[in-house]
Amino acid sequence: MIPGFWREFHIKIAESYFQLKIVRYSIVGIFSTGIHLSTAFAFIYFINQSLFLSNLFGFSSAYFFSYITQSKFVFESKISFQKALKYFVVQFFTLLLSIVLSSMVEALNIYLKVLLVVIILPIITFFVHKIWTFAEHA
Repeated sequence: MIPGFWREFHIKIAESYFQLKIVRYSIVGIFSTGIHLSTAFAFIYFINQSLFLSNLFGFSSAYFFSYITQSKFVFESKISFQKALKYFVVQFFTLLLSIVLSSMVEALNIYLKVLLVVIILPIITFFVHKIWTFAEHA
């Protein structure tokens, strides 16, 4: 009886966390990163060794997957060109912000810089998407 209780307890905790939008946002982000990497690596290996082109295709694949999945799975929003454009703007400025922040904190250890970009920026983008990109205006 106790093992069943603990199993149900863990399942309820996992379900409650999974209901949090930021957790779903993170899961989609992890998959998007995998799509970017695998697409870029495949492009380099099979088509062309251009770093620019491989990242362009990797980013594009990840962007479309991420936008559609974030829209439906995380923010429960309709797909629209306007929101896709907003999503792109947020992602693009986040990239620029990561470059600026990394250069501003040159004194920090390189691993801390990576953590800054990987942890703090996705949290910021989550809230920007929630407040601006996917906000439903009456």
